[in-house]
Amino acid sequence: MSEERRALERWSPDRWEGIPTPFLAVDRPTLERNITRTQAFCDDAGLRLRPHVKTHKMPEVARLQVEAGARGLTLATVGEAECFADVGFDDLLIAYPVRTTAAVAERLRRLLDKATVVLGIDSREGVDALVRHGLAAHPHLSLLVEVECGLRRTGVVPEDAGALAAYAVGEGITVDGAFTFPGHGYAVGASTAAAAAEARALTSAVESFAAAGLRCDVVSGGATPTYEATDTTIVTETRPGVYAFGDAQQVALGTAGVDDVALAVVATVVSAPARDRIVLDAGSKTLAADRPPYVDGHGLLVGVPSARIDRIWEHHGVVDVSAADPAVVPRVGDRVAVLPNHVCTAINLADRVHVHDGGEREMWSVAARGLNA
Repeated sequence: MSEERRALERWSPDRWEGIPTPFLAVDRPTLERNITRTQAFCDDAGLRLRPHVKTHKMPEVARLQVEAGARGLTLATVGEAECFADVGFDDLLIAYPVRTTAAVAERLRRLLDKATVVLGIDSREGVDALVRHGLAAHPHLSLLVEVECGLRRTGVVPEDAGALAAYAVGEGITVDGAFTFPGHGYAVGASTAAAAAEARALTSAVESFAAAGLRCDVVSGGATPTYEATDTTIVTETRPGVYAFGDAQQVALGTAGVDDVALAVVATVVSAPARDRIVLDAGSKTLAADRPPYVDGHGLLVGVPSARIDRIWEHHGVVDVSAADPAVVPRVGDRVAVLPNHVCTAINLADRVHVHDGGEREMWSVAARGLNA
């Protein structure tokens, strides 16, 4: 059976009958297969897998990841960390330069009563804030110094990582190591080069730790397009997130096939006003508006490979079907499945997802949705 045919069966309207469109649908067997495959890769490579749960924001998915062998979770915000700590996850990395105000410090204290927390840091001001608010010596708190490896976002110059770590240690804070994000691997053909840049940056960071007389036990990197190219002679931990579900970006980048994508937006054709287009009831409030330059359109319409979702409004998705075989073009009232460009942002727009395990259906709440602070 072809990949396209398997995908069509997975998102068949019969499986999702009775649920008003548009909605997010999850194929659990595909999700579990993705989780198992990535965990096996990391185990074989000797990498600690600490998945980034900002992708899915759902404890049910995190439990599948941890049960498969993931050690700890990565989060983007204190709010996400609070959500996952509240349901029992106790090894949390907030991979972000958290700005510690008095209010945030109080939240961190409560969080540290439930979990071991590692914070990203990339400035002395960040260290000073932790000291000022009395968190420096907390036994369940430690830091990773973020270094920049080519994305030109947050992170210190790798050669300065040891000096910042030494400053934090001098203030009484435990520093476990360094981390980076090779996000510039999100481009066609860029994953290997981005992983190499990650390795160079982290090598320099480890050397700078040594020059400052410090150990760098955790050397953390990774993104979904790059983790399979990780240099395991230097990197000890990887933090991909999208790998669990996949999306149209990963299909375009070649890191996943259509058959590997475990989440789709199920929509209905609400209009067919001309021969060259149909209109879906899914727009930017369901699919999200992400459209990287290497993706053609606003998602992939399963089963109609020549179709292109070329325009979206909040509740309209206009699909150009001028190049499609008329025999496979959906008609008004038909349900279709769209693989969103960026699964993280699509999930963040939904309160829940509908999950099919091959026999039964259930709903999972997007528990950490909107917890952006």
